[in-house]
Amino acid sequence: MTKWQVSGFEEVRELGRGAQGRVVLARHAERGTPVAIKYLPADADPEAQERFRHEARMLGQVDNPHVARLYRLVETEQGVAIIMEAVEGVPFKTILERYGKLEPEAALTVLKGSLLGLAAAHTVGVVHRDYKPANVVVPADGRSKLIDFGIAAFEGTASSAGTPVYMAPEQWRGGPASPATDVYAATCVFFECVTGRRPYAGDSRAALRKGHLDTPIPLEDVPAPLRQLVAKGMAKTPEHRPASAAVFVGELEEAARTAYGPGWESRGARALAGTALALAAFFPLAAAGLVPGASAAAGAGAGAGAAGVAGASTAGSTGVLTALGTKATVAIAGTAVVGATAGGVGVYQAAKPEPKPRPVAVRTSPVAAGVPVTMGRLRLSVPKGWAARRLGGQGVNYRIDVPGRCPSGAGFPSMKDGMYNYGCPSFAVLDEYYLLWKSQEQHDGTYRPGRAFHPANDPGGVCPPNPVKYRMRAPDKLMKKGIAQVGDRKAEYYEWRFYCLANDVNLRRTDSFVQRTWFFPQSKILIVDDWNTPGLEQMLAKATWL
Repeated sequence: MTKWQVSGFEEVRELGRGAQGRVVLARHAERGTPVAIKYLPADADPEAQERFRHEARMLGQVDNPHVARLYRLVETEQGVAIIMEAVEGVPFKTILERYGKLEPEAALTVLKGSLLGLAAAHTVGVVHRDYKPANVVVPADGRSKLIDFGIAAFEGTASSAGTPVYMAPEQWRGGPASPATDVYAATCVFFECVTGRRPYAGDSRAALRKGHLDTPIPLEDVPAPLRQLVAKGMAKTPEHRPASAAVFVGELEEAARTAYGPGWESRGARALAGTALALAAFFPLAAAGLVPGASAAAGAGAGAGAAGVAGASTAGSTGVLTALGTKATVAIAGTAVVGATAGGVGVYQAAKPEPKPRPVAVRTSPVAAGVPVTMGRLRLSVPKGWAARRLGGQGVNYRIDVPGRCPSGAGFPSMKDGMYNYGCPSFAVLDEYYLLWKSQEQHDGTYRPGRAFHPANDPGGVCPPNPVKYRMRAPDKLMKKGIAQVGDRKAEYYEWRFYCLANDVNLRRTDSFVQRTWFFPQSKILIVDDWNTPGLEQMLAKATWL
């Protein structure tokens, strides 16, 4: 295997090596900031190279303290490398191997941290698909961190990829992955934490498949106060599990408080911290004689730890990004070359991701009372003062702005004319371009029969209860489903309840609201309303089709 190094970094020691590449602990040559670098040689087969780039794209989608952060994807003639956080912590797999099982409060703390990391991925439409103890790191403060997005995919991707002992039934069947797929795997690991064994055993893949598909959940081994939590998280069908990791966090906290009191998480974190420190010999930075600098520690805050390969903390986002010379508002890894050397090295950077760019508005037209507004094949009459904005780019898409007080500072000023929902009261009429949102790499511009719009496919949502304060949201549950009349056509009608998520480490659930959608599979048109637009049902009932 050819050995090469990314320019500007000094290799400290090798952390691991496999058939496809190696992982090293390194530091920035000028600033000394520690990072983890995964290398893939140039002679790796094209499929392996594409998997490597895919991992960077998936990891680059997520920016959250509970997820190892991607800094750069570098491609040269010598190979491909991923530069990410250098995490100071012990693999959770090592903790389980040494101790067998954990006290319930400690196990709940690990599960909560992991779910918060998964929730951040789910918010941008990414499913991890390989949650397991080896992909979780516990730093010295006891707060777990999620790593390795090697087989992560956008929601809806159908595959049987995963680790068999933790795979959800839909993965065994090769079905589409969803946030509930990750919830299942996380609950399997939680089961292992509190019982000391995996939920289903078997010497063969066939035996494991039968267990996950057909065998009842062995709840008798789980502490009684936690059985309902495990039963929901490991339900055989995704529809009977919590809809997302964010939803499951709420249920976990309620179960934990009821069973162990309000101080359960502090006690669990202390127990985990003691366990991790007892295994400090496995901390990669300490073993190499590296200690994160003051700026890094300040950037990491109370949750400082790290995750990368063997773990790497947020060696402070600010400190590391400054050391690497990156910026905080760059594109998703793999989407744009932002730098190149004379030697032909393409450098891709990633921090907080942006979804596929929304089209730029091409015109704004106030609508007089009773004057029909034509939006593609649909014609509506809206009240005086409402404004129809046609969104440019692919397809024929419109946003109807409802007059009234728009919260000060709401929305995204640089993109408000291009987004169908930018933080002020409105509803939208969208065509095929928006129906099944995927990454720019995966969106093929075609409608897939039977795959209606789902809230988790939507990257541009806001939270109507307070769009200034809350810039993240998560679908909670489907409240209503039926058929609605729009003009002389029938639409699939859905009402989804959403929770707004506080933009902090814990992604706390706050206000809730209902999203309404009208979906036309034949016409490939979607009407979406997050703002409970007054009189919209009546307007749609009187609509005409061209």
